[in-house]
Amino acid sequence: MAKVITQQTFDDVVRENMSEFDMSPEEAVADAVQQFESQGVNLLNIVKDAGLYSGDNESMEHPVLAAMNRLKISLDNTDNEDEIKSSLKTIKTECEIDLARRCMAGKKAYELLMRSLQQNKQNATMVNENLLVLIALTDGQPDLLDYPGMNLCVELLDIYNQNAEVLELVIRFIKTTCIRHEDNRQAFVKLKLINKLSEILEKNKNNGCVVKETCAALRTLTLDDDIRVPFGQAHEHAKMIVTEGNALKTILDICKVYSSDPDVLSELFATISKLVVRDEFCKAVMDMGGLELIFGAFQQSINDKGIVKQALGVTKALAGNDNVKIAVVNSGGIDVILAAMTKHQANAKIAELGCATIAAIVLRNPSHCDKTIESNGHHVILQAMKIHRIEAGVQKQACMAIRNLVARTREHCAAILELGAETLINEARRCHKSCADDSKAALRDLGCQVDLQELWKGEKPGLAQE
Repeated sequence: MAKVITQQTFDDVVRENMSEFDMSPEEAVADAVQQFESQGVNLLNIVKDAGLYSGDNESMEHPVLAAMNRLKISLDNTDNEDEIKSSLKTIKTECEIDLARRCMAGKKAYELLMRSLQQNKQNATMVNENLLVLIALTDGQPDLLDYPGMNLCVELLDIYNQNAEVLELVIRFIKTTCIRHEDNRQAFVKLKLINKLSEILEKNKNNGCVVKETCAALRTLTLDDDIRVPFGQAHEHAKMIVTEGNALKTILDICKVYSSDPDVLSELFATISKLVVRDEFCKAVMDMGGLELIFGAFQQSINDKGIVKQALGVTKALAGNDNVKIAVVNSGGIDVILAAMTKHQANAKIAELGCATIAAIVLRNPSHCDKTIESNGHHVILQAMKIHRIEAGVQKQACMAIRNLVARTREHCAAILELGAETLINEARRCHKSCADDSKAALRDLGCQVDLQELWKGEKPGLAQE
């Protein structure tokens, strides 16, 4: 584990360098950084600004700490709105510079800001000012949020349910504090956040900013990104959003409102792809006309990379249902996907998503494999492998797509091999460890030479005797 120090320790070393060795502030800071890094100390949480040290060997008060002191005085004594705003502006500016300044502000700043927010919760302007600072402060340190803070957030959603500007900021703050923090997510869900966000989405469907922020917050509840927690509730939260919040129908209805707005539509598609975690959810989207809506927007905005990425992502997610696969192919979806991959062939993410979507659609369905080959899908997949040789994700998904294309239709092997597939797959296997299993499977099903290793033979090794 990396060593850490306090800001005070770093400041003391800088002052010592300046007094003992007559260094300038810049030289003193550089030397202190070199000293600590050589000892394996992580300085990510340390402010290393030479401008904070004066030439007379005195360190100045850090601006963020000075602003916090002014804010405390204002809250204790005057409660002057202009003074509070000035202090908030300084804290926000400092927190937006880097994580070190946010760490320096830390819990003390959080407590002051929550106090200010509580005292001014009926003042929309002051609520906005405080939320902007809280969003900056908690970026990367969601541990600062406590249970009273969560309750206040939920209360603000009720107080300002008719104020889109405040709603947007409250939701953004909630989203920020739920990233990489499973406990915060679960606590908010227990406070009925899912139902509240679903209601906000329905009532504010004509406000694109609120729609985008609400969708992002819902997706955050489905994340499994907190390494401190062995088992998260991402899947359960996704189910609750669909079953308790009726989110799929609401989102599909909103998609119709923003059919010509790629920015909002991308957020809506991204949210659908995170919610269809069960077979019946995929079928529900199809039954509500979701496929026609998605592919209509896909074709209309095929030049927009954002829409293409999210449309491919949601199609791949929905293709977990066999009936959806059939509907996609019958509606000409294969040709649309291949056209998008060709148009944006230089974009690695689109290439990866395109290959992954094709792999899902053709899986265990020979007629879909035939359709893909007829549409020269194998050409597009192998071209993606050639263009994006260094992209492990593209190579992995392309190998999977090729494997699925020939697993039950070996008659297509010759057409794929003629295009140099064996060489490309072997290259992917050599260059990318993550492609090992998929590349071997593709080579095996293409009928190529491949060395398959028996990792375990089911034999119990002899026990060592002392």
